[in-house]
Parts: sequence; C-alpha cells; structure tokens
Amino acid sequence: MLQKTIKNFTQNPKNDILSGLTVALALVPEAVAFAFVAGVDPLVGLYGAFMMGIITALFGGRPGMISGATGAMAVVMVHLIQKGNEVGLALSTPIENLGLQWLFITLLFVGGIQIIAGILRLGKFVRLIPHPVMMGFVNGLAIVIFLSQLGLFKENINGEMQWMQGSSLWLMLGLVGLTMGIMFGLPKLTKKIPAALTAIIVVAAIVIFGKIDVSTVGSFIRDGGGDGLQGSLPTFQDQLFTLFYTLKGHFIPTILPTAFILAAIGLIESLMTLNLIDEMTETRGSGNRECVAQGGANIINGLFGGMGGCAMIGQSIINVNSGGRGRLSGTVAAVALLCFVLFGAPLIEQIPIAALVGVMFMVVIGTFAWSSFRILHKIPLSDAFVLIAVSAITVWKDLAVAVIAGVIMSALTFAWKNATRIRARKRMKDDGTKVYEIWGPLFFGSTQTFNSKFDVKNDPAQVEIDFIESKVSDHSGVEALRNITNKYIAAGKKVTLTHLSPDCKLLLLKWNPEFDTIIQDNVDDPRYYVVTDVMDSEV
Repeated sequence: MLQKTIKNFTQNPKNDILSGLTVALALVPEAVAFAFVAGVDPLVGLYGAFMMGIITALFGGRPGMISGATGAMAVVMVHLIQKGNEVGLALSTPIENLGLQWLFITLLFVGGIQIIAGILRLGKFVRLIPHPVMMGFVNGLAIVIFLSQLGLFKENINGEMQWMQGSSLWLMLGLVGLTMGIMFGLPKLTKKIPAALTAIIVVAAIVIFGKIDVSTVGSFIRDGGGDGLQGSLPTFQDQLFTLFYTLKGHFIPTILPTAFILAAIGLIESLMTLNLIDEMTETRGSGNRECVAQGGANIINGLFGGMGGCAMIGQSIINVNSGGRGRLSGTVAAVALLCFVLFGAPLIEQIPIAALVGVMFMVVIGTFAWSSFRILHKIPLSDAFVLIAVSAITVWKDLAVAVIAGVIMSALTFAWKNATRIRARKRMKDDGTKVYEIWGPLFFGSTQTFNSKFDVKNDPAQVEIDFIESKVSDHSGVEALRNITNKYIAAGKKVTLTHLSPDCKLLLLKWNPEFDTIIQDNVDDPRYYVVTDVMDSEV
C-alpha cells in the first residue's frame, strides 16, 4: 500500500517538478483571463486555480491531472455575479460587492453537490460516454482553446483593445512560431529537457535581454483592469453573515439552480478530462474520488475567496506530455503558482504572452483528434453526425450541453437501431406446439414490432415463446410480454415461456403470480451480468 502511494505521488521527481513548473507558467494567463470573463479580480482567479490545483493534486482520482479556474464555469459565474450586484444596488444591502459574495456562497453548494455525486458513485457513468462523443469533445475543446488564444492578439491602443497590426502582429507571430518550433524540434534531439518550459525560457530571455516591446503577463493583467500579479495569502472569508443574509433574503432559489449547473459543468469537464488522460497514459483513474476532491476544492474556494473551477484539459495535456505522471507534478504546479503571486510577480510579469500562446497552440495540435477526418467516411453516418454535432455545440454553447446532447443523440440512435432488430423465428414441434424463437432486445423501442410477430387467433392450442437469444431489457418489454401472454390465456390456449432471465421472471411473477405455471425453468437459462459497479478502481 505504501509503495503504491509513493508511486502515485511521483515516479520520476525530476519530470514531475519540471512539468509542474511549466504548467504553473501556463496557468497564470489562463486564470487571469477566465477571472476577467467571470467579472472578478485576477487574484480571485489565481487563488482559485491554486486551491483547486493543490487539493485535487493531492486527493483527486487522477495523478497528473491539473485543475484550476476554467472558462466553462466562468461564463456561468458572470451571470450570477451580475445578478447579485444588481440585487445589492436595488436593495442597498450592507454587503459590499454582493455578486462576488454570492459566488463564494454558490461554490459551497457546488462543492456539496459534487461530493454527494462522488459518494453516490456517479463518477462511473463517464465510462458510458460513446467514443464519437469523446472525439467530438476533444475536437470542440481544441477549437475553443484555439479561439480563446486569439484574444491575446490584441493590444491596448488609446484605452481600447484592438487587433494587432503591422510590426506588432508580425513580431507576435514570430515569437509564437519560435515557441512552437522549439516545442516541436527539441524532443527530436532530447527528451530529458521539457520542451514547453525550455521554449518559454528561451523566448522570455530573447524579449527581456533584447528589450523587445511586446505584450507580457504583466501588461495583459493591467490592460484587463487589474493592478498586477502581486498579492497576499488568501484569507478566510466571513461568509456567515453573507450566508445568513442570503437565507434571510430568500435568495437561495436564485443561487441553487446556478450551483447545480456549475456542479454539472465541473464534473462533466473533469471526468471527461480524466477519461482522456486515462487513454493517453494507459492507466486508470477513479471518477468517484475525483468528484469528491473537486467538491472539496470548490468548498475551500468558497470559504477562502477563490473563483472555483474544475479540471483543465489543456494544462493536463501539457503536464502529461512534459512527463508529469504523479501527484507531485500537480502539487508543484499549484505551489509554484502561489509562489509566483507571493514572491515572483515582477519576474513572471515579464514573460511574453506570445510564449504562452505558442505553448497553447501546440496543446491544440496535440488535443485535436486528427484521425477523425480519416474515419468520418468509414464509421456509421449517425456516429459521424454525433461527432460533428458535439464539436459544434462545444464551440457554440459549452462542454456540458455538448456532452449531454451527444449522449442523448447516441442513445436515441442506439434505441432506434435496436428497435428494428427484434425477430421471431417460427417453427413447429412434433407434438403440434408452435415455437416463437425471439432474437434481439425487447425494450420500449421494440415492443410494437414484438407484438406484430404473433398471430394469437390462428395459432395452435399450444405455443412456446423462447427467449434464449433475447433479453427483456426494461419495464416496457416486461409489460409487452405480459400482455401477449394474457392474450393467449384469454383465447384458451396454453402458452409456455422459456429461457427468461431471472429479473424478468421476478417482475412477471409480481404482476401475475399465476405465471409460475407457464414459466419453464431450463438448465441452460442465460445469465446476465451488469459490469458497472466494478469498473471504478481506487488510485
């Protein structure tokens, strides 16, 4: 047990430390940008990224996965904050910046919901997400990451953010290209040095020592309305008064729907990222443990004044590709991020944005499932449609909506296909019994076709319905079988049911105890197993 714990914490300390430092550098502009999206101070986003990162790194279900402030949750938070501020102004509340305080209170509910999801072992359901949905998810997310970086190709001109032009644009593109070139070429020479960190250091050195005037982390924060990166340790928020005021003012019905949405978005993005990192590393994480860790991290954010968040696919891929496999990598990333804020702000603020954009562009290239172009004409049309639709919805709406829509589309397609596959082979026994050999699943989608296979009026006096090649899958199927059996009984004919599964027998006998005489037990009855409760392994 101790050996497994040490192995999960770090397998290669050097790789974990260097990859953690690389991720920490990439976290800074992301956390700041998403804080601006949510309408909060950059330090709230940075503290949120630190608290999410450290807790999930130590206690999460996926070593090497990085969590922090994310855009998917930020776009939902902004509406809550605006609503809270409007209420605060309208009612002249004694609470300064009520919208931000509402966010912190909401995160307490978000964390509680996510912890309950983990306790109820709901994390395993991510394994049921179809592959086309997963491919659409990574493609859409790659596009979203790419589009989010385009905003960094703007500069502050006379107090307004405008697209770069002329020499500024070419200089930005050149530095981005240099960063990408180093990340592409260095691994071909040696893999002992993390390419992303090397590229950031080289490009930063060129800009600093060459005194090149380009956008940096510091100028990016100030252009967005922030005061800089320097901050102090987050302190415990006095939430009791805010919570009391929120309860007294009956504002919980406003907060709870947002809390459920944020919890769902956070869990879906985290579990999808976990699944993707599982495939990349050929290991297995625990979705339920990740749910609990994410929930705990969001509660801590609510108490200490961070903006909360979830798993970050871009930074997780950077970490894994840089050699980060253990919990040490995520721990180093979170601690380094905090150190940047507390002690290294002047230095970190000098890092050119172009270097970080180049790193993220390489993440986009590595994230996008380029194989999807090759297989689109080889897979079923319905799967191709789901893949493209999920990609588009991810870009248009958000990840949670896209994944839910993709799963629903895949489920409906599956139900439709299987509804047409039920068959009934008919044969006569020597004693005059007519046998219906049912093939295919009997469920809500196939009950009408199932009923059409029988000819109660013209069938002989003895009928046998054999389910050795069929499975009664739901209550609709049981009801259809019960109805057809009762029709034969009402017609005065003897009917026998063979090779039914145990759960189907139980349901039938609950409704019609007299069916005990017509259900035949066979020594070769099929056995059905559900393999969902054993698919989660603890890490």
